[in-house]
Amino acid sequence: MNDALRVALGETGHTTESLAERVGVDPKTVGRWLSEGRIPHPRHRMSAAEVLGRDVGDIWPDTSRRREPVWFRPWQEIEREAVSLRSFESLVLPGLLQTEAYARAVLTGAGTLPRADIDRHIGARLARQGILRREDPPQLTAVIDEGVLRRPVGGPETMREQLHALVAACAEPHVRIHVVPSSVGAYAGLNGPFVIAACPDHRLAGYLDNQLQGQVVSDVDEVAAIMAAWENVRGEALSHWQSVDLIREVAETWS
Repeated sequence: MNDALRVALGETGHTTESLAERVGVDPKTVGRWLSEGRIPHPRHRMSAAEVLGRDVGDIWPDTSRRREPVWFRPWQEIEREAVSLRSFESLVLPGLLQTEAYARAVLTGAGTLPRADIDRHIGARLARQGILRREDPPQLTAVIDEGVLRRPVGGPETMREQLHALVAACAEPHVRIHVVPSSVGAYAGLNGPFVIAACPDHRLAGYLDNQLQGQVVSDVDEVAAIMAAWENVRGEALSHWQSVDLIREVAETWS
């Protein structure tokens, strides 16, 4: 809950409806800023703060101590507002589904972060997962390669805990996981991981990851190319429940 925003509304005499009208959003959106502590897009933050006569940092202090890399912030804004996410990973599990131990093993093993920064990045990754626990979570469909389930990231205990967490996530109606079995040969997923977000205004945006930093893609032709890759990897994958059975089976091998 955003008490600072609630106080600012009370002191200025604004309501969720009047602030929404001034900012140019739906009143329900302002309601989510209040009740769920959602952080608006930068332009909406600035506009709301101006209407209320406050500094942005006074109403949304978390924006002044962000823990994620600067280059990742545009995608995180898109991810936070998305109504659906389609994610493909061939080497590790999607960040939105990682346990703390698994995330630590991934970030430590990558060798690209100073040890002092690892806890900060883990905190940011786990905080992102809050979107899946909202009252109106996005629909997450994740396709992963079977090799992800069998790669010993962090050791047997970490992998067993992680795969059990995956099975638990699959019980949620807004989470679907599909596994591309190891019997599949060459397919589009071998070209690298990606995520496709569907925004509330029906626009699509893509995210591509690499060794240095991620890239947000919004060009229509480029998004279409990523969608074609998605159709390929989704077509090669097992059904959701077949995938859950496989995840359970592999989890038992991590002993």
